[in-house]
Amino acid sequence: MKKTIIGVIVFVIAVLTFIRWFSGEEEYYNLKLEKLKQEYSVTPVSSIDHSKLSALQKKFASPQEVTEACNSCHTERHREVMNSAHWNWERVSYVEGRGITAAGKKNVLNNFCLGAQSNELACAACHIGFGMTDDHFDFNNARNVDCMVCHDNSEEYMKGASMSGYPDRNVNLTKVAQSVGNPERINCGSCHFYSGGGNNVKHGDLEEAQLSCDRDLDVHMASNGMNMSCVACHNAENHQIKGKLYSVSSENYNRATCEDCHTGTPHFDDLLNRHNAKVSCQACHIPLYAKANATKMDWKWSDAGKLRNGEPYREFNSDSTSEYLSIKGTFRWAKNLKPDYIWFNGTADHYMLGDTIREVPVKMNTLFGSHDNKDSKIFPVKINTGDQIYDKVYKTLIQPKLFSLNKGDSAYWKDFNWNTAAAAGMARVGLPFSGQYDFVETIMYWPVNHMVAPKEKTVGCAECHTRSNGRLENLAGFYLPGRDHNRPLDIFGIFIIVTCLGGVFVHALFRILATSRRKKSSIDTITEP
Repeated sequence: MKKTIIGVIVFVIAVLTFIRWFSGEEEYYNLKLEKLKQEYSVTPVSSIDHSKLSALQKKFASPQEVTEACNSCHTERHREVMNSAHWNWERVSYVEGRGITAAGKKNVLNNFCLGAQSNELACAACHIGFGMTDDHFDFNNARNVDCMVCHDNSEEYMKGASMSGYPDRNVNLTKVAQSVGNPERINCGSCHFYSGGGNNVKHGDLEEAQLSCDRDLDVHMASNGMNMSCVACHNAENHQIKGKLYSVSSENYNRATCEDCHTGTPHFDDLLNRHNAKVSCQACHIPLYAKANATKMDWKWSDAGKLRNGEPYREFNSDSTSEYLSIKGTFRWAKNLKPDYIWFNGTADHYMLGDTIREVPVKMNTLFGSHDNKDSKIFPVKINTGDQIYDKVYKTLIQPKLFSLNKGDSAYWKDFNWNTAAAAGMARVGLPFSGQYDFVETIMYWPVNHMVAPKEKTVGCAECHTRSNGRLENLAGFYLPGRDHNRPLDIFGIFIIVTCLGGVFVHALFRILATSRRKKSSIDTITEP
């Protein structure tokens, strides 16, 4: 009877195991996700055809005339724009260790093109205004608000190269004015995809391939998927666009998060949902970035200035990316990259003009966070390294003048003289320059938020919970099951296991011996005369 019961139990276990292995995981109908898909599959259609408005039936002599026409109907919108960080290039916020301060392109440096100050003629190509040639730009002049750069739907509008934010001279202003609507990907991407001087230079997860891509590249922007625009997530109220770019932003406020749509419990598996307390959605759902085109990972300004026959030159990598530029130095590019991971709570500090260098490499931004901080989560980041010019006496990073249309104007990209470029740039920002310079290593962190992968390609458990070469191998400050171990605890655990196994073995041995003795006793009894 006992053998029959054991046989039945073994058979049932075998059948259940077979079913589990070969039936696959049951697909659940995710009602919340389907509701989101339905919501974002409908593209909003404007109730106004701007091509029929009388105010736009004219040939515009200047882009400011287009702005005036916009303001004649949208009477207060320019005030909202002029109160935004996109317009002012700075945002007043609380920064840990500094207090209430203004931070933005006006006073924050980076380790790509270094900074906008003294280079406005070129940098203004990504300002939402007209006529920024120097630090005398009038931020209170509503006529210089560029409505078209964000709202053009004709895909013909473009800023002119080195034209201080004015549109290219070939742009048909009337056609553009009559074609305005909600911002599309190309409107946002014309700046954010090409920041740093080229496609995908800075971010690594924002580039021109997302204008038309498949789900493997980005499930949200995929042409054969949700085909979402940037403003579907980065929506705005009164032109205050949701989202933070932590190369210049500091506060954990008005961020665009995955939870805004997917909530904090998007999975059917409660164990996965519990990860959300300390692991960002991006950490698991963006296993790779720079998936289509390479991104810059290292920029050595110290190599700049080499000439051939007295002229600047460039050298290319096999994938047509620039390996060397006389005006910028040496670059290292990479693609299909696993992110690095840090603890991040949504607040940051930045290297601001005039800050004293206290450590090397110089942190161009510091993303705050730790395991013990209740608001911190594990976030994927791109880390850009390099070197840039600094003052050896004052121990400050230098804002050099890089751009000018003409030689002899102290701009490095024309004259290739670091001394004159440094003196001119620092004079513009009102800071001293000792005349002695060198180059110092710098590092900068860029949170990776885009290029979300299909669910079947998300980061697997074993990629983090492993003893060697795991994604979180270098992330300290907490205990991670499968990665970390405590030797005394491990020894104690092994002792308990060995003791248990030993107990089972001894118990089984005694049972065997006892059974053997009983059988022998029975045989002796039977054979006894």
